[in-house]
Order: sequence, then structure tokens, then C-alpha cells
Amino acid sequence: MSTPIFPFAAIVGQQQLRTALMLCAVDPSIGGVLIRGDKGTAKSTAGRALAAVLPAIDRTPGCAFNCPPGKACEHCAVCATGAPVPSPVPFVTLPLGATEDRVLGSLDIGQALQGGGRTFQPGLLAGAHRGLLYIDEVNLLADHLVDVLLDVAAMGVNSVQREGLAVAHPARFTLVGTMNLEEGDLRPQLLDRFGLMVEVTAPRDKAERAEVVRRRIAFEADPAGFAARWHDEQEALRARLAAAQALLPQVRLDDAMLDLISHLCCEFDVASLRADIVLHKTARALAALEGRSEVTPADLRAASQLVLPHRRRRKPFEQPGLDDDKLDQLLRDAMPPAPPENGAGTEGDDDQAAPQGGEEEQVFAATASGAAPRIAVEADAAFGAAGRRSAVDRAPRGHALRAVPNEQPSAIAIGATLRSAALRGATNVTRADLHQQVRAGTSANLILFVVDASGSMAAQRRMEALKGAVLNLLTDAYQRRDQVAVVAFRGQQAELLLAPTRSVDLAEQRLRELPTGGRTPLPHALQLALEALARADAGGTPLPPLLVVLTDGRANVPLAAGGDPWREALALAQELAARRTPALVIDTEQGYLRLGRAAQLAEALGADCLTLEELSADSLALTVRARLAH
Repeated sequence: MSTPIFPFAAIVGQQQLRTALMLCAVDPSIGGVLIRGDKGTAKSTAGRALAAVLPAIDRTPGCAFNCPPGKACEHCAVCATGAPVPSPVPFVTLPLGATEDRVLGSLDIGQALQGGGRTFQPGLLAGAHRGLLYIDEVNLLADHLVDVLLDVAAMGVNSVQREGLAVAHPARFTLVGTMNLEEGDLRPQLLDRFGLMVEVTAPRDKAERAEVVRRRIAFEADPAGFAARWHDEQEALRARLAAAQALLPQVRLDDAMLDLISHLCCEFDVASLRADIVLHKTARALAALEGRSEVTPADLRAASQLVLPHRRRRKPFEQPGLDDDKLDQLLRDAMPPAPPENGAGTEGDDDQAAPQGGEEEQVFAATASGAAPRIAVEADAAFGAAGRRSAVDRAPRGHALRAVPNEQPSAIAIGATLRSAALRGATNVTRADLHQQVRAGTSANLILFVVDASGSMAAQRRMEALKGAVLNLLTDAYQRRDQVAVVAFRGQQAELLLAPTRSVDLAEQRLRELPTGGRTPLPHALQLALEALARADAGGTPLPPLLVVLTDGRANVPLAAGGDPWREALALAQELAARRTPALVIDTEQGYLRLGRAAQLAEALGADCLTLEELSADSLALTVRARLAH
């Protein structure tokens, strides 16, 4: 039983999102679209709804490669015996837990067991050919798998070289990825591989929000009836997309417009040449979608807002998106002056030139759309050095690198084991067939900062070091699936200021206005650290932790009335040490008279102790990274 799909034409607002999806349908070589935004903003709904309005394709029933008529894949045995019939456009969802074999394809074990030799079993990419490949929460997908997907999406061919197989088959699809920024961002290299990007936010207009709710409730109450009411609009969209696909080869983009594309990319400090290519394709697809055979500056403006924002080099905390005023000015400067009418408009005649300029601005304004604000941190060059954390062969985490024979494997490579038996022609698995999964990758960590925000001469320096370190660590946390958490303590108690996260946005927001001053409830902070680590261990797959404590150790607020805060702090530190939690203590004590309690706390934790004077924000981050590498 098929799941009802909300009609694409019934989506309220989100014009830029709908346009981006239709552009990728018109020209799949654009490279897909990444949809980023808040929860509940129609990201998934729009992605799934697009397939229903795409023009039907001719396909032979049972063909696993979705071959077009007359162009059967050499590995397809179905198209040679069957006749193509109109079929819905394929829509394939890639699960987050999918293996590389399932995505790319692998040896067909069933055929091998029946004596069929080495036969290729198509994967999800073959099934998505001439259709859509949809990935929800793409930022949580393994990076190596995302890279493979984007390579195939760009080239249009899936090449498989494994287990004695050498197979290549067409794989042209529209890649649609959605993500929630609270879960962390994609690496810049992967972000660049998505042709288009759209930032979506929930509508702020109450009438628009009410209409969203009204349509959703009506759809859930009667999906078939709701779809019937939008049938004509859906058919009109389908016809528009079909016409655009047919017109696209005839759309022209002259050399002057190509020079303007390169000029825009340089002016907006876009390093990737992929931006120029995608901007060229997107502008042509926009013209085709509007039924025109020539690209206009308005097409280029709208395309720039989809292609350039996620490729710009940004400084830490600089907002994404483009400067619309700058974009308009660059486009105006590139336009030739308007010819004078009836002898008017001679040099210096501003009265005649003004109306032409006004009309131009109206054309650009009609396609303008804002980008939702987002905080981003540029990767620190200091973290690019080798040795920060080395890849570990046979690591417990990371993608599967290969499978090797091993009669006593700690982690059985099931596919390789079964294939070994199949290639022997056996129907049973023996110990000689067993294979060990060899993985390569970096092991993610949970970095828990416990920070003294109490009143002292070093409080401000502590906060500066903390903020810089956490944000520097988060710049590449999404590459390693690291999580960072912060416990801050001041006054009468401590608080979990930042729950474990990989989101740069959330970290910057929590740390921006971190208050300082008051007393020093160190025991409560260590207690919260214990609880946070226990929760992390209990939830799913625990990450190896590292505890970083920034304090002068002068505890003066007990957990219970009449208690000794210093003894309580030492007892909790010993409890943390008993959990074998790796730790690092940063001594923030200053002045001539020093009690040395931070060093005593470090001894109880079984940790190294460094002084704040030795560390800046960058060096603290590097010190933490060095501890993680051990």
C-alpha cells in the first residue's frame, strides 16, 4: 500500500524551495539541492512531493536500471525481452544506515550460489536513475558515502570496482538532501558538491501559517479527496516541467553573460569553479522553466541566490547569503546603457535615464528572496596540520574499508563471508569463509568543558579562552562527529550551559552572553559533569569522553548545608577518575599567594594540569586535540 503524498502544488509559500526543486528536475546535472532549515518547514514534504509532478518516463517493467527505450544498460537482461511502458518517475529514499554495497551495488550472492558466476546486483543508485534520490538528514549520513553519492550525481555514472566486478551503469538522478542545522553542518567540501542550497524558515505571517495548517488537516482527513482538488494544478506543473525539459537544449547563454557569471563569482569571493558551472546551468534551467530560449540578467540574479551563498568564503559568525544590493549593483554595472528615445537621453540627461533604471530594479526585485540567518565558523588553519587526530585502521567506528579472511573475527563481514561461500559453490558457510571487517576513520569524542565563571581576576580570561576553544573545536566537529558540552558554575550552583551538540550555531548562541561573577560551586559542577557523562553513556552509542576543567579550585559552596566544599570536590573528582574518564585541568589561579588547589584536583582526577598563562583560545583547542590523539 503506497503512502499518500502531499501535492506539490498545494505547498504554501516557500517559493524559492519549490523553484530550486523544479530546476533540478529540469536539469539533473545541476547536482541536486540541499534544503536547510528549521523543523516543520516542509523540507521533506516538498522533496517527496516533487516526484509526483515529474513527467512520466518510458520504462520496461522489472528493469532494475530504469533504462531509457533503445538505450539498455549492458548489464540489463530485462529490456532486451520486454517493451517499455509509461511509468512514474522513480523516487528512492536512502536510509541513514545504508551500507556502501546497498547503495552502489554488489555481487549477487543468490546467482553465485546457483552457479551463475559473478553477477552484479544493482543498488539504490541504479533504482534512482532517471528519478529522485532523497536523503533526509543528509548531514548525519557518513561523509564518505555522501562524497560517493555526489560524485555519481555529478558524473551521471556509477562505477563499481569490487569483489572481481568491474561494472559501470548510468545513474542520472536529482539528489535532494534535507538537514536541520541543530544537528550540525556539512563539511565545506561536501556543501560545495550540492548544486543548489535553500534556507527555509517557518512563515511569520499568521494568515499563511493558518493556511498551512488548514491544508495539512484537510490532507490528513481525506488524502484522495485533497489530491483530487489539486489535480489540475498538478497537471499544469507536470506540463510546465515537461516543456522546460524539452526547451532546455535550445536555451542560449552568450559570452557576455558567461563573463558576468565569472565576474559575480570573483566579486563574491567564491573559490570553487563548480560555482561558475552550476550558475551557468541553473540560469539556463530558469529560462527554460519560464519558457524562454535566452538567459536574462533576472535569471542570473535568481540563480545566484541559489548557487553562491553556501560557496562564499565567510569569516567566523558572518551571516550566510548574498548582499542583494551588491548583487543588483554588479548586474546593473554590467548592463549596457539604454538607448535614447526620440533624441532624448543625451549625456547628462538624468531625467530620461531614471525610468529605465527603475524598471530594471523592479525586474530584479520580483525574484529577490532573503536567506535565513545562520552562524558559521571558518575552519582555523591551525587545525589543518597533520597529526591532530590520525585515522585508525581497524577502528571501531568509521566506514568499512575492506574485508579480510579471519577465522576468528571480532566483527564478521557478513557480505564478504557469504560471497566467499558462494564463490566456492557451497550452500553452507565454514570457518574458512569467515571475514573480518576492516574499518578506517576517526573516532568521534564527547568533549565536556567544566568552566569556573565565578568572580575573580581571571574570570574574563577564562571566558575568552573557553569561547574560543569551544568554537574552534566545533569548526571541524562535524567532520569527526564530535560533540561538545559545557557546564558553567557561578553563584550558588552550576548549570549545563550547553548540552552535547555539534551545532556551531547553538554553541555560539549559548556562549555569547555567558555571565561571570559570584561564588564558586565547584562540587555541584563536578556532580553535573558526572550526570552528563552517565547520560551520554546510556544514550545509544557512547562517544569516548574528555573532561576539561577550567578553575582555580577555590570551592566555597557545598552541596549540602554544613558540608566541606573542597572535600566534596575531591570526592567527586575521584569518582570521575574511577570511571576512567580522561581529563585535563586548566589552572586559572593568579596572584602571588596561590593555594595550588587546581593541581590537587588534577591529581584526584588523574589528569594533567596546565596554567591559563600558557594557553590562548587557539592553544587550548590544540591542547585538547592533542589529548584526544593519545
